[in-house]
Amino acid sequence: MRDYNGGAVIGFSQVIMHLGDFARELRFCGEDIVRFSPDAVILIDYPGFNFRVAEFAHKKGFRVFYYIAPKVWASREGRIRKLKAFVDKLFIVFPFEQEYFTRKGVDWIYKGNPLIDAIDSDPGMQMTREEFFRRNNLEDRRFVVILAGSRKGEVSCMMPVCTAFADSLRSTPGYEDMQFIIAGAPSRRAEDYSPYLEGRRDYMRVIFGQTYPLMRFACAAVVNSGTASLETALAGTPQVACYSGSDFNFNVAKNIIKIEYISLGNLILGRKAFRELLQYHFTPENLTDEVIRLISDEGYRARMKEDYAEIRRRLGGSGASEAVARAMLEELRSKEA
Repeated sequence: MRDYNGGAVIGFSQVIMHLGDFARELRFCGEDIVRFSPDAVILIDYPGFNFRVAEFAHKKGFRVFYYIAPKVWASREGRIRKLKAFVDKLFIVFPFEQEYFTRKGVDWIYKGNPLIDAIDSDPGMQMTREEFFRRNNLEDRRFVVILAGSRKGEVSCMMPVCTAFADSLRSTPGYEDMQFIIAGAPSRRAEDYSPYLEGRRDYMRVIFGQTYPLMRFACAAVVNSGTASLETALAGTPQVACYSGSDFNFNVAKNIIKIEYISLGNLILGRKAFRELLQYHFTPENLTDEVIRLISDEGYRARMKEDYAEIRRRLGGSGASEAVARAMLEELRSKEA
């Protein structure tokens, strides 16, 4: 067993710095696969690493299933040839991927998105507001939740703007009592956030292990683009999606990524359900203006929640992971027949 968080890096420069670590983990995985000799190797997301595992497993004669497709529709489309060469069956989780992978000649199965089950079954989504505030020793008043990403680099890029935004919003008439709660990522520690809390501990804090109830009871969410923006939509919280990185990484990505939106909810709809503030547009001023609108403009909030309902509908119902597991078993049985 290995903890994947050590390989959770962001940006092209960090990937280069961690090449030695990746090589060691690949060697360990290859040895473990051969020792265990499974009926199938199931890869989940994480394409930079998993494509190498897929090639190794395929060459050793193991069946390879890939669950949660690499986002080749966004960038690095050349990886499709690796999907065709090394993956026996691709299990996709977004409705727009069906047409895309069909057009590219990749064999796929779609059974919905597992995030619906993850959110709907989370105990925090059944918690009452009173219980939530009591459990966390908080006053029952408005708060903005900040999801600054799961990687340390994301946190260090997002939080300076978010703290300046928090100071700005509290200086705005009518928002002087606003609280700000950082949803601590499972892969991060309290020390990763503590530099940004200095001087703000009476109105900003970090809470771990309660991301979904934090989303549920927040009046607005500031979300690092990615899976968290889709989770926020499914939880029903008005949000603004943000991205900040080094100028080098941003400019490289801008020339590679070929999609109109970077947030999954907007991609699923094919239009903008919520605003995206990227790099140079991700400023305390823009963030303050957008969050004020999210809180104060009832029509804006209502339209966003209508779009959220459409996103949920397009993702299908519950039971996606169980359906995928059954489909994988059927694939193995069909191979034996």
